[in-house]
Amino acid sequence: MTDPIEDSTESTPTDFIREIITEDMSAGRTPKIVTRFPPEPNGYLHLGHAKSICLNFGVAVENQGRCNLRFDDTNPAKEETRYVDSITQDIRWLIADWADQHLGEKQLGAVPQSQSVGGREDNYAAPASSGVKEPFFASDYFEPLFGYAEQLITSGHAFVCDLSAEEAEAYRGTPTEPGRNSPHRDRSVDENLDLFRRMRAGEFPDGDRTLRAKIDMSSPNVWLRDPLLYRIRHVDHHHAGAKWSIYPLYDFAHCLSDYIEGITHSLCTLEFEVHRPLYNWILESLNLPRTLPRQIEFAALNLAYTLFSKRRVLRLVEEKAVDGWDDPRLPTLAGLRRRGVPASAIRDFAYRIGITKFDSLTEAAVFEGIVRDSLNASTPRRLAVLEPLKLVLTNLAEGEEYITAAPNHPKDESQGTRPIRLTREIYIEQDDFAEIPPPKFRRLKPGGSVRLKYGCIITYQDLVKDEDGNVVEVHATADLTTRSGEPNSGQKVKGTIHWVSAPDAIDTEVRLYDRLFNVPEPGTAEDFMTCLNPDSLRIVSAKIGPDLSTAQSGDRFQFERLGYFTVDSESISSEKPVFNRTITLRDTWTNK
Repeated sequence: MTDPIEDSTESTPTDFIREIITEDMSAGRTPKIVTRFPPEPNGYLHLGHAKSICLNFGVAVENQGRCNLRFDDTNPAKEETRYVDSITQDIRWLIADWADQHLGEKQLGAVPQSQSVGGREDNYAAPASSGVKEPFFASDYFEPLFGYAEQLITSGHAFVCDLSAEEAEAYRGTPTEPGRNSPHRDRSVDENLDLFRRMRAGEFPDGDRTLRAKIDMSSPNVWLRDPLLYRIRHVDHHHAGAKWSIYPLYDFAHCLSDYIEGITHSLCTLEFEVHRPLYNWILESLNLPRTLPRQIEFAALNLAYTLFSKRRVLRLVEEKAVDGWDDPRLPTLAGLRRRGVPASAIRDFAYRIGITKFDSLTEAAVFEGIVRDSLNASTPRRLAVLEPLKLVLTNLAEGEEYITAAPNHPKDESQGTRPIRLTREIYIEQDDFAEIPPPKFRRLKPGGSVRLKYGCIITYQDLVKDEDGNVVEVHATADLTTRSGEPNSGQKVKGTIHWVSAPDAIDTEVRLYDRLFNVPEPGTAEDFMTCLNPDSLRIVSAKIGPDLSTAQSGDRFQFERLGYFTVDSESISSEKPVFNRTITLRDTWTNK
């Protein structure tokens, strides 16, 4: 089901990053904008990633540029093909019909091509314009990255170090105390090249040696204290296979991957601000022939009542607090999609919260409100009963029925109408009847009347209880003259309730999802698992009308008076359809 919702991605926002890019273009420093979204394939994407995706692709769209999808896959121990697949699917879903024409991918199986720029050898990974394409992979650059590392060794900017991880950390110093030079820092170029090539050949065990940059062990920025560039890992790679025994560290691979792809602006979150001097140092130390990419940082998304940490989400999955990475209670894009959140609503949210340099906590209600507004604009209406109670209209005979037309959307006549059949036996919500009603109860009660939505006014008659005293059936009379088009159709009563015809009713399972945590900042708790909301999922057996029997995976509906629901993507083949609640009709957390 496509999203017919207009979202704010159609307008151009203003923020400090876009001002910088505009200035770069005006000054002629950047003839064409090329950004990138470079996830590591070690988990699923979440709503925080969506902010970065919308920024990087948004800038590309606004400037008629390109945004590359690249996997920064330099840690084979934690990366898997299934994450590559899920991330690719999530991004294609999020940018569909908005930025997909600006997605940068390479020819299937392509690796960077050597070229001459100004008489110097260079490497460039070109985007594909046609044919079979795939995302970019940093692992496709391992060969040129190795060459760049050798250049740093040759120029005296890198050395092979024999310190263990523990020893290297001790030599590093503290934020307030300078570090100490490694005893291997002054090895000759020839010795460093020999050792580095033997590292690649697999001669040494894991952790035996590393390649380090030679910068400044007294730098106040600890990331410049001779940081690691390469480490030994005898692990097969999900994309590169068993070819390599050494792998570049993120800081080394990331900046050079940006360069190889011709990225103009590397937009990342504030946590990488302290890494920017190293990003620039590596690029500048290599004396590269093309224009260097520019890193700019922005504040990441922090959303109340949830967690974005992959490590913590993995714990939720492993301890079965949720049903996998795509559980609809999680902020993963797969979970949000399964819950029925439109991609356009996520994009709209990302644009509305804006881009700043300051960390802040965004209220969950902001996101939920945008989702409600999006769904309200176009989602068709249907009748369903979640907690069914049988109601018998005693003045209707067996087999007697009345057909009425109900609008599919109250504000969109183009969606047309659907027929609803009023019969002697119907189902109503248990909560819509009270034998002993509380004050101001406006639904069905002894001595009272209500209107059936799209039906007529009914008046209470009596009830039936089981041996435990529970109400199992309510009897009422129907005033058929109050139906639409009948003489008394304008007669007023204080309450209106929804219903489903019993002969037409289809049994279904409805999953009532709510916020996963019951505190705004679960990440600050000693153990976030103690903050789980026990009511984050309630499963009920419901009754739906026949107009929902053909619903397909991903179809969205408003169950009138109840909320917005979608067909669960994993249940479509089952005998009993399953509907997931996307969100309630109004904020139920305001007074909690």
